[in-house]
Amino acid sequence: MPDAHVILPPVLDLQYAEPLRAELLALRGQPVTIDGSAVERLGGLCLQVLISAQQSWASDGQTLVIDRVSQAFADQWNAFGAALMAPEIGEAA
Repeated sequence: MPDAHVILPPVLDLQYAEPLRAELLALRGQPVTIDGSAVERLGGLCLQVLISAQQSWASDGQTLVIDRVSQAFADQWNAFGAALMAPEIGEAA
């Protein structure tokens, strides 16, 4: 089965946290690749959703990779101090 793909929007703010959580939960149990190339702003709640998803997928024995991240995504992820929690972050686009 090929990986499911999720494309993140430019703004990952409070309003997008619940839709992101719901979209990821619907894909649980299968490998997922998340495209972060369009992200311009990463909010703390969406960061928590993404980290929680990584942990859930790992505990399920599935892969969840955040790939093709924009420089803004990478910078903001690291600014939150989340770099050590995210070994499955792909290269910046």
